[in-house]
Amino acid sequence: MSVYSVSNSNSSRFALTGFPGLEIYYVWFSIPFSLIYAMVFLGNCMVLHVIRTEPSLHQPMFYFLTMLAVTDLCMGLSTVHTVLGILWGFTEDISLDACIAQSYFIHGLSFMESSVLLSMAFDRYIAICNPLRYSSILTNDKIMKIGVAILCRSSLLIPPAIIWLKFLDYCHPHFLSHSFCLHQDLIRMACSDIRFNSIYALTLVICTLLLDVVLILTSYTMILHTVLVIASREERIKSLQTCVSHICAVLVFYIPIIGLTMVHRFGKHLSPMVHVLMGNIYILFPPLMNPIIYSIKTQQIRLRIQRLLYLKRA
Repeated sequence: MSVYSVSNSNSSRFALTGFPGLEIYYVWFSIPFSLIYAMVFLGNCMVLHVIRTEPSLHQPMFYFLTMLAVTDLCMGLSTVHTVLGILWGFTEDISLDACIAQSYFIHGLSFMESSVLLSMAFDRYIAICNPLRYSSILTNDKIMKIGVAILCRSSLLIPPAIIWLKFLDYCHPHFLSHSFCLHQDLIRMACSDIRFNSIYALTLVICTLLLDVVLILTSYTMILHTVLVIASREERIKSLQTCVSHICAVLVFYIPIIGLTMVHRFGKHLSPMVHVLMGNIYILFPPLMNPIIYSIKTQQIRLRIQRLLYLKRA
């Protein structure tokens, strides 16, 4: 009997899924994935370095961008060892404890990124709808409190569902749908009562991700209303341009989450390759794209990076 099919064994291991049927090409797949991870780490580190070393960027908007870059870095660090490990042939499976820990970080970091994007929407709302009070509302002290609130919200709400995974019996074949662990993947293999996990997870998603989306849409509705009453067309465009980077970051984050949720919920009969591709997009696309978006669309960061690269060449 396969180790991955052993029932009632919380100490057993779970098989990671790379690209089913394409195992002979793993060495070739490892090249673009290694480059993507390198770009994730270098891009976000570059954004952090530019914000830290450029005094003109020590503003609320860029403090929130720092939180976003740190979150993306941590997402990369939490998955790189299993994603590249299976492609390089170093890893084929993962223990239950390690799987639970990885799922905690992946889901926690997703909630953290959603919270940061909501905070950035609030920043844009204050900057456009109440510009005269911007500096008095978003003080360094308040930004620090927002950061602590984001950290607490992301780290303290998840443990009840994640810890309960340790006490479930896993009698279904121990094959994960991805090269990393997710809560919904683990409960799919459990033969214990999973009602608590299902109800709590759904409630958590509604009270965090869905609520964040509603609040972000509300903030942009009020921003749009404020911008439309501005007489000058040039001022309207200038105001909206300050939101382009954030809107792109919101789309880059929420579209993969919605896609992965739909695949897990309704795509049980889809090819395993669809699950693998959606999972990789979910963990890699936002950390890869956010530094690119903000480097291209944010003039202060773009100019500072250009100066930095010019000095290195000189």
